[in-house]
Amino acid sequence: MFLDNPSSDKWLADKAGLFELAPAKINLALHVTGQRADGYHRLESIVTFADTGDRLCFSETEADDFSVSGRFASLLPASPEGKRGNLVLKARDLLRTALEDKGVLAPPVAIHLEKNLPVAAGIGGGSADAAAALRGLMRFWNASLPDGELAALGLSLGADVPMCLKSEALMARGIGEELTALPDLPSLSLVLGNPLVGVSTPDIFLRLTQKENAAIGPFDSDWIGFLKTLRNDLEPPARSLVREIDQISSLIGAEGTMLTRMSGSGATCFGIFPSFEAAEKAMESLNGQKPEWYFQAVRTVGQVPEKTQ
Repeated sequence: MFLDNPSSDKWLADKAGLFELAPAKINLALHVTGQRADGYHRLESIVTFADTGDRLCFSETEADDFSVSGRFASLLPASPEGKRGNLVLKARDLLRTALEDKGVLAPPVAIHLEKNLPVAAGIGGGSADAAAALRGLMRFWNASLPDGELAALGLSLGADVPMCLKSEALMARGIGEELTALPDLPSLSLVLGNPLVGVSTPDIFLRLTQKENAAIGPFDSDWIGFLKTLRNDLEPPARSLVREIDQISSLIGAEGTMLTRMSGSGATCFGIFPSFEAAEKAMESLNGQKPEWYFQAVRTVGQVPEKTQ
């Protein structure tokens, strides 16, 4: 069920018993270091998460129900079936099966998804939604799974789901399932920008000609300086496929960023700004230039730098 009436959204929010944020995932750097025999690519990525994203609400019901609202609601599949099926519903069904196999009750649930993030945008929208569904349903059903079992369940939904389950600053290796926390990564002020052109991750990897690239080196306490020495190996093939990436990257960079880069497989680009106030000002400027595109100022998780006198 798709809802466009804001009053309907408010009614659902008022009736919901539990909420879970699905924060946007940002790949601050993404190196492709090889390809496995099964076709999956080996990656190294520095990942952080924003303070904004999609929002899931869970409430009691007599039969399973799913509804969605928000700017990008109409772009979502309504069924869990198929390779491109709805990941929230797939997560619900997989978790219910895993719990019921252990004798744990998982009664019907009404899930409402407020879809605020662009779809197929390189910021983990579907994976973040699936991870939030798993976290939220575990609370809703008052259930638990061992961390390893939950991570494996998440990985079966997609390579980004395990990192989205954690939603903390981390280094991801392998195909995205080998995770190391980065507690020293500071909170950053960003503007996310997307031209609202969906990008197919498989198509980007097909255009990737060099698959044996240098790994990410030792971390440096100067995070901005360190990040500038890194890259996103998927950005060149994405730029060749979606010409708007060049434009949106240039527009964001012209607002005075310390670093501008594409996230994931695109087409979302981000700019790092010296302060959240500067990011908000840049967002206003960018919205004025391209009101039909998506721009959002965000803060990421991580240590908040102490203010100097």
